[in-house]
Amino acid sequence: MEQAVRRHLGNDLSSARRGAAAFLDNIAGEDEYEDGGRQNWFARWKKIGDYHSVLGDVNLKEGAFAEAAEAWLCALTAFEIARRLVDEADPQSEDVSAKVDGGIQRFRSSHLQKLEQVKIACSGQADLPAYYLRAGSSDLPSSAVICISMEQETGATLLARLLPDMIGRRLSALVVSHGDVSQRSRGQSETLLSHCLDYLAVRPDVDATRIGVYGEGLSAALATEFAASDDRLAAAVCDGGLWRWARIVASVGWMTRNTDGAVNQDVILLRRTQILRGLKCPVLVVAGGRGIVDVSEALKLQADCMAARIDLEVAIPRIIRCRGREIENFVIADDCVFGWLEQKLARSTAPQPLSPRKRDQ
Repeated sequence: MEQAVRRHLGNDLSSARRGAAAFLDNIAGEDEYEDGGRQNWFARWKKIGDYHSVLGDVNLKEGAFAEAAEAWLCALTAFEIARRLVDEADPQSEDVSAKVDGGIQRFRSSHLQKLEQVKIACSGQADLPAYYLRAGSSDLPSSAVICISMEQETGATLLARLLPDMIGRRLSALVVSHGDVSQRSRGQSETLLSHCLDYLAVRPDVDATRIGVYGEGLSAALATEFAASDDRLAAAVCDGGLWRWARIVASVGWMTRNTDGAVNQDVILLRRTQILRGLKCPVLVVAGGRGIVDVSEALKLQADCMAARIDLEVAIPRIIRCRGREIENFVIADDCVFGWLEQKLARSTAPQPLSPRKRDQ
């Protein structure tokens, strides 16, 4: 076991992330995993996380603040792998969640002062809690992304996974929970997210012309609706309207008693194009895995967009199937998504209105 731990243990964040990605890519070939030793691998990755947590604490006591923060980020990566190796109903899952929360608090309390817990003021409603990860400064504002966790996951869970990937980027992040945003009446989710954009737009360390949105799971549909309602966004990682389109098709089928699911292809193309033309910014659709977007539908959508000259790309994360279980290589997937966001937001030159502006619904 000790040898296995050392094999995946990196001395810095970069090597730790490479080791994590390599493990996830090759987990289907790990004899011990195939022999039913998933619990052993869970214990090993939790041990790696504990090691880095202790190392971070030691570095903090010695005044090595940057080294402490890097060790805690390595720990968060290890704990994320452990979280994916154990069933959510397993009591050990709560233990990992507690360690993740502890890692976030350690990083937040570090002298780097990059992570804050903030409240987004929402007129007529309770403030929206969020985490803000700062990348820029008042002298050199950065681009920023509003990140919405997938359903059943907290903002802290998403933050813990993204922190190690985003810490070296010129990209700030405002992380909110799906539950906090979605449990509203229709139209209010877009309003809440626009308040998030308002918050970012007035921060001196953020370039208000370079703000994007990223939604996971059902939050990908929320991101699409938000991008269609607020034209200040410069990029969106969303579902491209596919969730909404699937509901439209189902409704039409029910009203017309169409039981075979066949819908005129010309109507599909026209309606999809209408939905996408409402998005005035570049779009990335992440298909497959735990998300709500089917790969074949996403590829059809991409072909339609190419024909209509709409800026839409598709990313398909690597999914490892092991003993009937699907595990996503989140290290590579996150690097792909946030690399795309970094690139698109760096290119944005859209003018920023003097006041919040939303298109008519």
